[in-house]
Amino acid sequence: MSLIKRMRDITVATLNERLEKAEDPVRLIDQFLWSTREEIIQAERLYQQYAGHTNHLRNQWLQAEQQKDKREQQAMTALKAGEEQVARMALQEKALHDERATQYKTLYEQSKQNVDELEDQLQELRSEYQAVYDKREYYAARMESLRLQQRLNARYNNQVPGSSPSGMFRRLDDRISDMELEAGSLRDLRRAGQQFINEASASMQSLQSTIEQELQQLKRKLEKEG
Repeated sequence: MSLIKRMRDITVATLNERLEKAEDPVRLIDQFLWSTREEIIQAERLYQQYAGHTNHLRNQWLQAEQQKDKREQQAMTALKAGEEQVARMALQEKALHDERATQYKTLYEQSKQNVDELEDQLQELRSEYQAVYDKREYYAARMESLRLQQRLNARYNNQVPGSSPSGMFRRLDDRISDMELEAGSLRDLRRAGQQFINEASASMQSLQSTIEQELQQLKRKLEKEG
């Protein structure tokens, strides 16, 4: 029993050490749970066998006690009947049954102690299994949260900037604004060109008028001199 308990402690200590370095603690815990479950099954079988053997020893002890008491009663009956030799033989058999009862009682008490110890260890194994299983569920939930978080991060990392609806319409608005600005610039440029042409035309007309006036003045001057 002490060897089994000692080996069990070593197994748990090894698990604690490996958990600190494990990349996938859930998988490691599953292996430990499977191993513990196998130990529980084997311990339950051993307990059933040991309990059956202990009951057998108890029955043998009680039967020997009954035979001892029976032979003592027979010896008393024989003495009352004056059968001393028969009483002596009954007492001899009583001594044999008494020795047998003592032997089986000792075996029974030892076996009963081992059964009780095995039952305690079996209960400890079950409690340990449940505690580790509960931790396994907790760590499994944490690992799933981590996995989903990693997928979420990967989605955001792979997402094209502006690919969301708001980003798409913002880009469209910027593009239309650029087109409107370009169209407005062209309109202003055309207006400026037309204004320049108009001003140039007016200037030419004014120059022609001035030239005509000067020409008329020269003609009148020639007439006077002529």
